[in-house]
Amino acid sequence: MLENIREGSQGWIAKSILGLVILTFALAGIGTYTNSVDTSVADVNGEKISQDAFNKAYQAQRNRMAQQFGDMFETLSADENYMANFRNGILDNLINEKLIDQSTVDMSIRVSDQRIKSTIRTMTEFQVDGVFDNNRYLAMINQAGFYQSSDFRDYLRVQMTRRQLTQALVASEFNLPYQEKQVNALQNQKRNVRYATINAEQFKAGIELTDDEINQYYLANQARFENEEKVKLNYIALDVNDIAKTIEVSDADVKAYYQENIASYRQDEQRRVAHILVEFGDDEVAAKVTAEALLARVNGGEDFATLAKESSDDTFSGENGGDLEWIERGAMGDAFDEGAFALTDVNSVSGVVESDFGFHIIKLTDLKAEQVQAFDEVEVELQAKVSQLKAQNKFYDLQQEMAQLSFEYPDSLDDAANAVDLKIMTTDWLSKFGNIAPFDSPKAIEVAFSDLVLQENLNSDIIEISDTLAIVIRLQEYQPAEVKPLSDVTAQIRDTLISDKATELAQTTADSLLVSFKAGNDISEQLTAINATFVEKVDVARSGGDIAPSLSREAFKLPHPAEGKISATTVTLNNGDLALLEVQAVTASNVEKALEPRMAQQQTQQLAQSAYQSFVEALKVNAEITRKVITAPVSQF
Repeated sequence: MLENIREGSQGWIAKSILGLVILTFALAGIGTYTNSVDTSVADVNGEKISQDAFNKAYQAQRNRMAQQFGDMFETLSADENYMANFRNGILDNLINEKLIDQSTVDMSIRVSDQRIKSTIRTMTEFQVDGVFDNNRYLAMINQAGFYQSSDFRDYLRVQMTRRQLTQALVASEFNLPYQEKQVNALQNQKRNVRYATINAEQFKAGIELTDDEINQYYLANQARFENEEKVKLNYIALDVNDIAKTIEVSDADVKAYYQENIASYRQDEQRRVAHILVEFGDDEVAAKVTAEALLARVNGGEDFATLAKESSDDTFSGENGGDLEWIERGAMGDAFDEGAFALTDVNSVSGVVESDFGFHIIKLTDLKAEQVQAFDEVEVELQAKVSQLKAQNKFYDLQQEMAQLSFEYPDSLDDAANAVDLKIMTTDWLSKFGNIAPFDSPKAIEVAFSDLVLQENLNSDIIEISDTLAIVIRLQEYQPAEVKPLSDVTAQIRDTLISDKATELAQTTADSLLVSFKAGNDISEQLTAINATFVEKVDVARSGGDIAPSLSREAFKLPHPAEGKISATTVTLNNGDLALLEVQAVTASNVEKALEPRMAQQQTQQLAQSAYQSFVEALKVNAEITRKVITAPVSQF
């Protein structure tokens, strides 16, 4: 048979077909290497905003909204118009950020490596007992998705560069006295009003709906009647804290740990130093001569602190006699450390020390000897640490066993649960947002709605919720996202449509009354006919009054009443009722007083925000911006 195939492949027809196949693959390959699909969502002055950048910003903002507003946001997210505006708002922010970044480059705004380093070391998130801890730093940036420290430094540099520009705009804003007076006058202004409430409920009685109207509303609002996709899960949870309760710790274990980690209970020698700095400037040789002259004056008996205040280029420390407070190795650089830690006697002074900053004269002002905490002082703390450490080690061992067995026996959690002595638990219905721990973790929910769990109906891989908690899940029950049948929501639709039509009729009635009222006609009888009457309110303030906020808000939008001209409008109330509102008089405040500090600050912030927005809008005028229509993010997770 193979011989027949070999002979058949030698014919001209076979060779022609083979040639076409090879040519097709060759051209396809060339296309792959010479063409790339543009998946960007916008282009700002030639710089693209990628789909990936948009997806990350979208998910971050969606998670923040879900945490802040819970079920309310889930209701809003079912409205496609709202979500379209939501996505466009995120894209607007990304475009604004890109414009700001480009502007900082044009203005040569930079953040130095030294400042980045200093900022990181002073961030409390990366400190243990008030001191920068490199292990904590690396762990936290990894948890945030920065797997290289350089990635985090680049991110921080961008944020700090943006902040320099925005702070320059915002911090330079101020409000003038006349503006304060205007705000004061407006804040303290009062208005006399009257209003008549037109109850929409009375219009419901005569409203009739057809089946077609109900069906049309149902078809046009499918998202409102959709069941949310949900799951019920079986799961096992391995928790370090539960394991710790079963751990026994001996005195020998505690003492051994103390000896192995004695460095943690030793406080190294500490030094407090002061310095006089002479920067290199344009002439490094002259700077060194100046430093040596200052050293000679110090050695000649002149007061170090006075010389530092008068001559040090480090003006910040110079104001304090050159004091740098307590330092540790690595804080000031190798050259400085070598000079500072070579001093052994308090009040001794170094020679001229050259560093990247310039030439230093260093004085040792105080010294703390090395101290070691005795075992008895830390024994209780050590017992807790050893117990936690043993529990953590056992946790990792059991976690590996749980992972292996749940993988080897993927159709049940029983084997893994029995092996690590855990109880199989069942969740309530879970959605993609707003769940209780541990299913408030995005990692857990991503796996819960994955194909492995939903489609293949297998045990999940082990999910590390945190350093102390790991779970494995499998599906118990699934509720797909589907539109409820019309029969289930007919009553709801009927109530909605009747309320909407009643409000429309109330609006039509109110509009008709408003026209007649503004024409100068007496509408008392018409109001009585619809069970309404004018209610008068005197000295209504902008806020905090005894009328509905929507009424007071509209009252202060209306113009001042004038001779022969009625200042009135209609207002839709929160419950669907309508009101006919008239402003009868405006009373200006006759009390002149300084604007409250809080209000003055708020006004300045508003002016600053306006200045920032104006700056961004000005950048947009001269920018070439291309936006693409964004329908939905690539992934929910």
